[in-house]
Amino acid sequence: MIKVLLADDQPLMRGGFKALIEAEDDMTVVAEAADGPAAVELALESRPDVALVDVEMPGGDGISAVREIAECARLADLRVVMLTNYSFDSYVFDALRAGAAGYLVKDTEPEELLRCVRAAAAGETLLSPAIASKLVAEYVAHPPSRLAGKVDGLTERESEIVALVARGLTNTEIAERLFISPATAKTHVHRAMMKLRVRDRAGLVVFAYESGMVQPRTGQ
Repeated sequence: MIKVLLADDQPLMRGGFKALIEAEDDMTVVAEAADGPAAVELALESRPDVALVDVEMPGGDGISAVREIAECARLADLRVVMLTNYSFDSYVFDALRAGAAGYLVKDTEPEELLRCVRAAAAGETLLSPAIASKLVAEYVAHPPSRLAGKVDGLTERESEIVALVARGLTNTEIAERLFISPATAKTHVHRAMMKLRVRDRAGLVVFAYESGMVQPRTGQ
């Protein structure tokens, strides 16, 4: 059973998410918060597997909350999915760097939201298609930072897989692309995270673009 924490300052929005989640056989809502500090406190009390956190909340924003969660050893297994009203804003980069495992717009189809919760619980990273494409396009105008040394520390296969993670592929999709097993793909992803010292797949996405390992496609 996937335990979910909801953090949104709008009761109606929380109610909608709760009804959607509770209707599923494999997940349940264990706590609800109306601001960032409460989300962190309730996460420590209820120990959810996934937290759906609104980016903008009074009394402490979602970015601060995900950063606190990422830095808390007791919440090392918690995966945070950020929610926003906009298809893209300046918070995307901050959220991923802070440790978010996903970033979705609130008008996402219910099936996509549930898929994201399951993906996050399984250690995957998932971005709304609109956000993913604009995240890539944003890097067209910004030169990569100097992280070549870390890139050199990866094997050729690990580099290839990190690039595919940055393109939004799951372990299963990577396995199909490279003609390897999903278990092997997962192992390579884990090793890359260890070498690059990132918390999860979202960290690999940020690294891939900031290092220049992945070149943005123009026109997205």
